[in-house]
Amino acid sequence: MISDQNSKKALALHKKLKGKIIVTGKIKNLRSSEIKLIYTPGVAAVCKEIYHHPEKKYTLTSKGNNVAIVTDGTRILGLGNIGPYAALPVMEGKAVLYQEFGGVSAFPICLDTIKKDEIIATIKAIEPVFGAINLEDIESPKVMEISDELEKSLPIPIFHDDRHGTSVVVLSALLNSLKLTKKQLSTIRVVVAGAGSAGYGICKLLVASGCKNILVTDSDGIIYKGRTANMNKYKKELGDITNSKKEKGSLCDALKNADVFIGVSGKKNLLTFKIIKTMNRDPIVFALTNPDPEIKPDIAKAAGAKIVATGSYLYPNKVNNALVFPHLMRAILDKRINKITMKLLLVTAMAIAKTVSNRELHYEHIIPSMYDKRIQKNIITAISKLHLK
Repeated sequence: MISDQNSKKALALHKKLKGKIIVTGKIKNLRSSEIKLIYTPGVAAVCKEIYHHPEKKYTLTSKGNNVAIVTDGTRILGLGNIGPYAALPVMEGKAVLYQEFGGVSAFPICLDTIKKDEIIATIKAIEPVFGAINLEDIESPKVMEISDELEKSLPIPIFHDDRHGTSVVVLSALLNSLKLTKKQLSTIRVVVAGAGSAGYGICKLLVASGCKNILVTDSDGIIYKGRTANMNKYKKELGDITNSKKEKGSLCDALKNADVFIGVSGKKNLLTFKIIKTMNRDPIVFALTNPDPEIKPDIAKAAGAKIVATGSYLYPNKVNNALVFPHLMRAILDKRINKITMKLLLVTAMAIAKTVSNRELHYEHIIPSMYDKRIQKNIITAISKLHLK
């Protein structure tokens, strides 16, 4: 949890700034002659050009660099359903990171509705302004239903950060952790605690990467094919692609002889010292719930965890999706990619993992810093090789 001192500093900074973003024009010291070109009468020629040649909207406007960060405030990072007004500081912060690390112009769109159909209709209506949509902090499974519907109907990519961004950074960190522990992705036993957007995305990407032994747990225990209690279509899909032996039981049962724990449960102190002790030799523990992880790193290490990561900036090994979305979105916009695919996410994860060289890699440095300028170059290089449109 953030300290009282840091809380006071955060409040003071936000009060001083009165928000963290501002919209500004690209022309500085605007002259009268330029006003005639960017506005009336000159802008009319640009409007007519786009009307007759719609594809030029990407070369004559900022659409191709604009991203909408859309939320309804129902699942804000560790705070739950706090509504659109209280969600705005988070979305503003995300917009700052988009600009700072990706050069992307992102706008907070905090909607005063929690109805799925209204959210879908609103996003469809604002599409002309944006080159991509970033769905953020919307409750599951509603957010995945929204994403699915928008992918079918919009010509621009729908990036769901809780699903896509989190899965990429988790796989990146896991690939490097396996190097250190000398274990293989195809043979390890992985337990994912949490079957919401992040858990769903992580499992899908792990399966695509070649991981064969995955168990997913929710509040009702291990998910398996045929389970009827507390299921939805996304959990049913997880039951179909994981847990081939149809194991049943609790999280404790799942973790016996497991090699990897990935926590996206939203529950602090979910794990204990004793539970970690039941895991396999040199276990890897990713306790990613924010702001308080499923287990404190010092407790996990004392219990024998070889590598521990959290989603918090308070500890080493910060496995946070902020490492992904600005850099990946830059590549998505530049390459005019209109759909987020598993192949795209896989190559991005591998590019981020490879950013940490063998010389740099160690137990408390499994993932690069978000300030590492090699990340952007590596992602763009990797995606370029896919020959995506």
